[in-house]
Amino acid sequence: MLEIKVAAKIAYFVFLFPVIISLALGSFVMAEVLNEPERKLNMWPFKTSGANKIQSDSIKIVSLQQEYSSTTPINIQVSVTDPTFDCGDLYITIYDLNSSPKQVVTQSGYFGQCFQKDNLMLPVDDEFSEKINDSGQYEIVAEINDKHYKKTITTSEKFIIT
Repeated sequence: MLEIKVAAKIAYFVFLFPVIISLALGSFVMAEVLNEPERKLNMWPFKTSGANKIQSDSIKIVSLQQEYSSTTPINIQVSVTDPTFDCGDLYITIYDLNSSPKQVVTQSGYFGQCFQKDNLMLPVDDEFSEKINDSGQYEIVAEINDKHYKKTITTSEKFIIT
């Protein structure tokens, strides 16, 4: 019976003790790293290299006003003239320029936007309409990816909410 108790204590010491020490040491190191100035935890960096993202004249934001009231919805359409991006995915993002760095207010995705055959405005069979309640300066960015996600064209414009 004594041998079983000794074996159990050894098993706890061999298997459980390293786990507890690792968690404690890891927490201490992480806390020290995050205490450094200009340091933040970014567990899932989700940035593209930007190498294939091109600011282009073949994509335009249509019907955007320079100023909106906080009660008026922002309704826009996007015009794309480059046939390479037919049946691609469209993303429309609004950024708050009042914060540093700029923060995403809203993002909408429209997938499989086939526009070339009938020379349609985007989003096809849908509409982009967002209402922003906080006054300030904002930027709207429209980008479309080709079918194979190899190329992206983008455009942006600024507007004000009063």
